[in-house]
Amino acid sequence: MTMFTPYIQGLGTGAGLIIAIGAQNAYVLSQSIKKNHHLTVCLVCALCDAVLITLGVMGTGDLVANNPILMKPAAWGGAAFLTWYGFGSIRSAIKGGKLESEEVATTEIGKVILLTLTITLLNPHVYLDTVVMLGSMSGQYAGNARYIFGLGAITASFLWFYSLGLGGRALAPIFRKPSTWRILDSLIAIIMWTIAFNMAGKAISV
Repeated sequence: MTMFTPYIQGLGTGAGLIIAIGAQNAYVLSQSIKKNHHLTVCLVCALCDAVLITLGVMGTGDLVANNPILMKPAAWGGAAFLTWYGFGSIRSAIKGGKLESEEVATTEIGKVILLTLTITLLNPHVYLDTVVMLGSMSGQYAGNARYIFGLGAITASFLWFYSLGLGGRALAPIFRKPSTWRILDSLIAIIMWTIAFNMAGKAISV
């Protein structure tokens, strides 16, 4: 087995875990469409993944997976936040809106970064996917190969978030119609509430 093999396997595994419709991806897409500091949002998401994957590869995964004291508060906190965020999306859907051709960066960058960190770090799924699952899977490799596996997973994260952030701008013409925004905001609310419901269920079972 060459050093390139664990990198490719880490890349594929990371992509499989990250590329899924969830709260974080829905948020990145919405900011990309608005061109609301979307590249900064992509960077924050990718860096968070990089740090968590690195922690998992270094052996933190087993510790977190076997410690409900850490997972239970995170699950309840994430469920509460996503429920609140879902109500905000519903209010936006009712209000309606449209994307003007000149509309860019309407929110202060500090607020955008804080909200991005909140959506990312209050979601227990991000820890399960990065710290626990990828961290555990890296254990099948000996020596430096486990870190190369982690590097592949980190690469997948950067590629995905920047593809989502840059590709979302191609949808901008569609979102000049208020009805399209109502549909997106409604879908985001449904996604947020579904994930919140699942988090609450996990918190109860922990």
